[in-house]
Amino acid sequence: MTAQSGAAFLLKIGDTADPATYETVAGLRTTQLSINGETIVVTHKESGGWRELLSGAGSRSVSVSASGIFLGSAAEERVRGHALAGTLERYELSFEDGSRMRGRFLVQRLDYSGDFNGERTYALQLESSGAVIPV
Repeated sequence: MTAQSGAAFLLKIGDTADPATYETVAGLRTTQLSINGETIVVTHKESGGWRELLSGAGSRSVSVSASGIFLGSAAEERVRGHALAGTLERYELSFEDGSRMRGRFLVQRLDYSGDFNGERTYALQLESSGAVIPV
């Protein structure tokens, strides 16, 4: 197994078409994906003291964090619009090996910052709503 380039980990936002067309959110320097799961414990007297979990139960979610340089792209503007409106949109995460994941996400947080004589940067946090599936 070979190491994969982090530069090939892309965040894309979908449009309203069906099927959606995805556009890369430009200017990203770092991207992080977290898959979270809540467990349901079904331990009982006959478990022999061992904890038992219910397979397929509980809630699952995906969180995406990204940061980069603001370039003013159309995709960045759409992300900002969804952050201000509090609306869900389709996003795609793509990786160097060609695998992709798609789902609906809410912009949980969008931060902008800048220094005098420096570039304007941003950081965002996305939280999934519904299933995130490999495609």
